[in-house]
Amino acid sequence: MINVIMHGCNGRIGQTITSLLADDPAMKIAAGIDKIDFGKNDYPVFEKIQDCDVKADVIIDFSVAGAVNGLIEYAREQHLPIVLCTTGLSEEQLKLVDEAAHSIPILRSANMSLGVNLLLKLVSEAAAALQPAGFDIEIVEKHHKHKLDAPSGTALALADAANSALDGDYEYVFDRSGRRMERPKAEIGISAVRGGSIVGDHDVIFAGTDEVITLSHTAYSRTVFAKGAIEAARFLSACEPGMYSMSDVIG
Repeated sequence: MINVIMHGCNGRIGQTITSLLADDPAMKIAAGIDKIDFGKNDYPVFEKIQDCDVKADVIIDFSVAGAVNGLIEYAREQHLPIVLCTTGLSEEQLKLVDEAAHSIPILRSANMSLGVNLLLKLVSEAAAALQPAGFDIEIVEKHHKHKLDAPSGTALALADAANSALDGDYEYVFDRSGRRMERPKAEIGISAVRGGSIVGDHDVIFAGTDEVITLSHTAYSRTVFAKGAIEAARFLSACEPGMYSMSDVIG
C-alpha cells in the first residue's frame, strides 16, 4: 500500500484525488494538509505540514506557491518524494526545488494530463518546422475565475517548448497595451483569460502569411489532472532522488 500525504487536500483537485483514491486497493491518502478542515475527509487533516506526524510514502502537492517552501523543508526532513503540481513559483523557489532534488525524488509538472504533455512535444516540433517560414507564435490560455496565477504554468511550459526549439532566442510578451509598434519577429505572446468555471483551455497559434495553424488542448474535467498526479505518485514512490517529469511516467 502506498500512503499519500495530500498537500492541499480541500482544494478542487485535492478533493478529486481524494475521491479517486477512496476505492484504490494499492494507494490511499494517509493524511491531508489544508488551512481549513471541513470534516469531510476520512483521514486526519493538519493545518501545517510541519504538524503532520503520519507516516507516508509520497506527497502530492496541489496547494499555493506560498506553502511550497515549508513543503520542501518537510519533505527533505522526512525523505519523502513530492509530486509538485503547484504553479506560479518564484525563481528563488525553483532553485530551492532543484536543490532538493539532489536528496529526494521530485516530479514537477505544470500540467499533469497526458494530452498536454503530448501537446508540449507537438508544439516543439511545430515551432522548429514553421519558424523558418516566418510563422508568429501566440498562446492563449483560459481558466476559471478562481485561479490565482496568470499566465498559467502550462502556458509558460508551452512557450518554453516552442522556445527550446528556437535556441531560446524568443522573448515572452504578456502585455502590449503600452506600446505602439509592429510585432517583433522574435517574441511569443501569451494571453490569459479568467472567467466562470473554465477548467483549462490552451491554444498555441502559429500565424503565417495567409494561413494559421492552431494546436489546442481542452480539459473538460479536473479528473484528467488528478489521474495524472496519482500515476505520478505511484511512479515516484519507488524512485531515487532526482528531478522527474511526466514524460518519465508516460515512458
